[in-house]
Amino acid sequence: MEPKRGRIFSNLIVAGLIGLFAMGATRLDRSVKASALGSSGWVIRPSVTYENLTVFPVVASENPETGDFATLDEALASGDVLVSEQGHSLGRTRDGRIPSGFSTGPQVNQLVLINRGRKPVLLLAGEVVSGGKQDRIIGKDRIVPVGRSPLPLDVFCVEHGRWTGTSNQFFGANLMVHPSVREEAAIEQDQSQVWAAVKGEAKSVASGAAFGAPRISAGALSDAVAAAGTQSYPRIYESSPIGRSVESAADEIRRRFSRATSDLQGQHTIGVVVAFGDEVAWSDIFASSELFSAYWPKLLSSYVVEAMMRPGVHETIPLEEARDFLRPITGHIEEESEPGVYLWRKQSVGRLSETQLTALVPKPLMLHDLRVRRGDERGVMVR
Repeated sequence: MEPKRGRIFSNLIVAGLIGLFAMGATRLDRSVKASALGSSGWVIRPSVTYENLTVFPVVASENPETGDFATLDEALASGDVLVSEQGHSLGRTRDGRIPSGFSTGPQVNQLVLINRGRKPVLLLAGEVVSGGKQDRIIGKDRIVPVGRSPLPLDVFCVEHGRWTGTSNQFFGANLMVHPSVREEAAIEQDQSQVWAAVKGEAKSVASGAAFGAPRISAGALSDAVAAAGTQSYPRIYESSPIGRSVESAADEIRRRFSRATSDLQGQHTIGVVVAFGDEVAWSDIFASSELFSAYWPKLLSSYVVEAMMRPGVHETIPLEEARDFLRPITGHIEEESEPGVYLWRKQSVGRLSETQLTALVPKPLMLHDLRVRRGDERGVMVR
């Protein structure tokens, strides 16, 4: 009986070792396929690549409820939010006076916003509102609570030339400016650089021919701006050949991205890390899959425009580089807060900048995290 018992014990040891080896192999396989980012709970999935644009899905097991917040586009479409030029009747009190903080006439870098809906409204830097004297983009992430007085809203102009209009009202364009423009608004807060970026002249756009020619040159973009007549940002990408190219590329990436995120099994897509050519340079991450889905179509179009303005470098970006891009940074901190509503924080170190928007009610919840790898001062992306 003893030899038989010994064989059974040996078999159990071998089975245990095989099981441990299989577990180790599974863990190794998972570490190759997806990278978790510490306490944030974010996991980076394998990339989707098309031409010189690489997109890494960011997923999480938690998916908090964010339906209590409205996006700017949906609030404008429903009429819950009104945006107008300064000095219009929206900026006046009932007795006709101009409230403190408002101007008596239109201002390039400030509009008036009223939230008369039932939900706080989420604004993201780089969102386009069309109308008024000229199109504008939101200057900074923020939350507009319900039932407040007309709000002076900081914006940047994306039309360098027009200052006329038949209406003082604005509507949602369902567009996000491409990252080179958005960086100048969200990070640099510089109007002249915003104008330069719209025409393809921003310092963050690479121009080195040694890396391959971009599919949208600065000259082609400038021509498209001129052809738009009023220099309307939406018209540049809706009616020009550039727009048709962007739409075609975005459709292809959207299909590939949907396939890549179709088998998550208990995880939820909440954002993306983006590489242009051979460099990981951008990320947009949200609190929930609901918020990400709301912004994904216009974010994707903006990434495609940016990729077409960058050198056509075709690279396979390792998953670890996307993970490194999202590692916590410690640098100079700027904060802006509206008590009981939101906290906005920006950190910068070297070429990296990160902004985070946190809702403070009903409980603290980080709604949007934006990270940017800025260009150097010579106008060439460095690595």
